[in-house]
Amino acid sequence: MTHQKRVRPSWRFGPPLLFLAVLICGAALYTYRVTRNPAGFFVDESSIAYNAYTISQNGQDEFGNSWPLYFRAFGDYKNPVYIYLLAVLFKVTGPSILTARLLCALAGLAAAALLGILAKRISRRRDVSIIVVISALLTPWLFEISRVSMEVALYPFVLVLFLLAVQRAATKAKWTWTNVFGLAAMLVLLTYTYSIGRLLAPLFALGLLLFVTRTRWLRILQVWILYALSLIPLFIFQRQHDDALTGRFKMVSYVKPESSTDEVVRVFLKHYAANLNPWNLLVTGDPNIYQVAHVANTPALLLATFVLVLIGVWLIVRHHRGDAWWRFVLFGLAASLVPASLTVDYFHMLRLVPLLVFLIVLTIPAIEKIFSMKQRWRKLILGVLVVMTMAQGAAFQWRYHASAASPWRLRLFDASFPQVIFPPAMAQPSRPIYVADPAPTAYIQSYWYAVLHGSAVSDFVLLKTDESPPLGAVVISTEMGCDRPKVLAQTEPYTLYIVDRAPRSRFPLPESAMRAELSVMDFPAEARAGEKLRIKVRVMNRGDVVWAGCERSAGPMQVSLGGRWLNPAGQSISKEEGRTPLPADVAPSQTADLGWTIDVPSQPGQYVLELDMLQEGVAWFGLKGSKTWRGTLRVN
Repeated sequence: MTHQKRVRPSWRFGPPLLFLAVLICGAALYTYRVTRNPAGFFVDESSIAYNAYTISQNGQDEFGNSWPLYFRAFGDYKNPVYIYLLAVLFKVTGPSILTARLLCALAGLAAAALLGILAKRISRRRDVSIIVVISALLTPWLFEISRVSMEVALYPFVLVLFLLAVQRAATKAKWTWTNVFGLAAMLVLLTYTYSIGRLLAPLFALGLLLFVTRTRWLRILQVWILYALSLIPLFIFQRQHDDALTGRFKMVSYVKPESSTDEVVRVFLKHYAANLNPWNLLVTGDPNIYQVAHVANTPALLLATFVLVLIGVWLIVRHHRGDAWWRFVLFGLAASLVPASLTVDYFHMLRLVPLLVFLIVLTIPAIEKIFSMKQRWRKLILGVLVVMTMAQGAAFQWRYHASAASPWRLRLFDASFPQVIFPPAMAQPSRPIYVADPAPTAYIQSYWYAVLHGSAVSDFVLLKTDESPPLGAVVISTEMGCDRPKVLAQTEPYTLYIVDRAPRSRFPLPESAMRAELSVMDFPAEARAGEKLRIKVRVMNRGDVVWAGCERSAGPMQVSLGGRWLNPAGQSISKEEGRTPLPADVAPSQTADLGWTIDVPSQPGQYVLELDMLQEGVAWFGLKGSKTWRGTLRVN
């Protein structure tokens, strides 16, 4: 009897099916409760979504500008790519939080999938590709930025598209026009998708010099020319709108006209090193918990991924340092830190998001090396890495979803606005509904939820700073500290009330009334440069006249608390800032407690904070003989 040899089934379709299964699981993970965690909608999300809606309806932004290159919002300008893409979706689905959040979730999923494709093209192994995709999907950093509908959610996807174009070009001795147009197009997308791209994309364009050969130099020059031409609309826009594209940088950067070159270089190197600090990557993540609903004290990167990055860098230096592609990846890693290192924040997850992409790319040589080992060692090492990745990824997911109802996240995303404020406001017969928003930022919530509920946006009127609503009007206010006689609903920072009295006449206070006693109950000894300092101040009226409390459009006669920063010698180094009005009338010998906020200086050193009362447009009390309060602060 002859025995036929058993033929094992082909595994040809196994890796593609496994790749697809991983993406399906990733899609479930990234879209799970996407509209409920974070609950509510952040003001920047509402601004982006509302402008996408208006574009989808009539091609205009919220201010009536037709097909703008950048979108004005909150004193800044938002980038066009994400808004126009969302507008296309709204044209099909109609406006919704679900559509807006799904777009960013799918952008994160697509970025992970493209990283897998890039890994396959580099290593020529499907198993390496699958490990890279799993690692990327479970990375807390990518997951968190993919949960909010903001421009940054699209950036990893666009950056990986650019790296795919670079890798493809790197494999060709002669670049074709397809390579030239592909690279130039990706540089354009990097520039117009997120603000850091306006610095990062030119750096990447410069990095293409790593690929210069006798046959490529002309093509690289052509890429530069095409990219430079794409920047002409940007420069025209900046010229027509003074500081539109540089104003935000001036506000968040420590680079000031008065800063010396040595000082700027020293601070830059300090921030650059801090942004590479493994402690931030592996333990605390972004120190600002208000960043994209970041869960405090959770890692940005998985430990297994970090280990693979270190091994990958070592393998590149030892075996691939002559490869122009890997030299470009190392260059990109270094360049990705530059935009964030020019700002006052430390480890700002949004501005550092390109770093995430390059770190994951650097794991590819290490994973490829593991798969080339003997089977026993390969199984052992892969088993350990997979268990570490799955366990840490699961722990992060548990913490992320457990914090969905945390008070700070609910407040940040205005989660109670659509339940507590908006319905009773719409139930009132009075129209229009007035919005008193001094920032103004939160006004956009009224516009966005009006769109979602099919109401007319014209039902809401944003009041000017010196404008009072009429008697009997319904007002949604974010003005803090004022007592409201007829409050209908309240949830921080919103108050819904009805105006039941006309504004009082106000007059300059006599000097005998400008006497105050100030005390601070929680002044810290030190703070971090650039952060916001929040303190509680108790104010006693030591004068002989009642101080009138705040009300809408009190204007130049409002009695407020203000402050400024001094150097140790007592000389002023900032203008007066941090105004907080009295919440209610304060009679002689009575006290009032005020919450007060000011920006900490952007440069480390010793500073003195001086607080004083003032009557707006009249005088500071300290100039009339009242004693100011001073406290010393060490800025790190």
